[in-house]
Amino acid sequence: MNTLDVTKGVTLVDVRYLGSPGYIAPCILQDASGIAVVDPGPTSSLAGLEAGLAERGLSTADIHTLLLTHIHLDHAGATGTLVKRHPKMRVFVHERGARHMIDPAKLLASAQRLYGEHMNYLWGEFLAVPAENVTAMAGGETITVGGRKLEVIYTPGHAVHHVTYFDQVDGIAFTGDTTGLRPLNVPCPMPVTPPPDIDLEAWRTSLAAIRARRPEKIYLTHFGPNADVEWHIAELSERLEKWAEQVGSDVKSNRPEGEASADFAKTQQAILTERIPASAFGPMIRTEMLVSSWLGLARYWKKGQ
Repeated sequence: MNTLDVTKGVTLVDVRYLGSPGYIAPCILQDASGIAVVDPGPTSSLAGLEAGLAERGLSTADIHTLLLTHIHLDHAGATGTLVKRHPKMRVFVHERGARHMIDPAKLLASAQRLYGEHMNYLWGEFLAVPAENVTAMAGGETITVGGRKLEVIYTPGHAVHHVTYFDQVDGIAFTGDTTGLRPLNVPCPMPVTPPPDIDLEAWRTSLAAIRARRPEKIYLTHFGPNADVEWHIAELSERLEKWAEQVGSDVKSNRPEGEASADFAKTQQAILTERIPASAFGPMIRTEMLVSSWLGLARYWKKGQ
C-alpha cells in the first residue's frame, strides 16, 4: 500500500521517491468536490502519487487544488506538469515563490548548478505554471479547500517562501520543512538547512508561531504525522541550534569548506545512528544531504560577517 489514512479526510501518500519508501509524503485532503494535495513532490515521483491516488479510486484529474508549503523541487516540482494536464487546477503558494512558479528559469538555473548532470534523474521536469492558475499569499489569509478552513501562516527560516497550513477545527498543521524531517514513527526530528535561504532568527519565530497555535498533530512532507508536537519542536530546535553552533565555529576558524562539511556529515551520521539504525533513515542522512545542510548554515553565518 502506498497510502495511509492518518485522520478523517486526510490521506498520506508515500510516493517512493527514487524507489525509497518513507521519504516524500504528499497529503490528500478530500471532500465532495474532489481533492487538494499538499506538496505533490517532484515529477520524478509523480508515478508514485498516481499509484497512491489509484488505491483510493482517484486520479490526478480529481485534484482541484495544490497547496505548496514552498517551492523546492522535492515539494513542488510536479506542479507545472499537473497543471498542464489539468488546466483548471489552482495553485496556492507564498508570494515570494509565486513568481518562480510562473517563470522558473532562475530557480532551475540555481538547482542546475547544485545537481548538475543528475538534475533530471533526481527531479524530472519542472514546468512553468500559468499566472492565472496561481494564488499568491503573504500569510495571514484563511482559505477553504478540501473541506477544511485553513489559516495560512508565513513560516520562513528554511526558505523565504515557506508557509504552513493550519486547520484550527481539527488542530492539524501541514508544516512542510519548517518542522524538519524524521522517519515515520521514529522519534528523531532534524532540520533541513540547504542554501540559500536559511535564517535562524526567522526559523525560531516560525516555530514559535506554530507552537502558539497548539496543533494536536503536525504533518511533515518528510515524513508524515506526529502527535507529540511540543516534544518534536523542542527536539528539532535543540538540534538546529547545535548544528548552527558547529557550522558557525567552522566558519569562524576558516576551516576548508570541503573538510569541514565532510566532517560535519560524518559526525551527524554517527550521532543520529547511535540508537537508531541507519536503515530507518533511508536517504534522509545521506552524506550529500548533510553536506548541503552545512553549506546552508555556512552561508547564513557568512552573510552576517
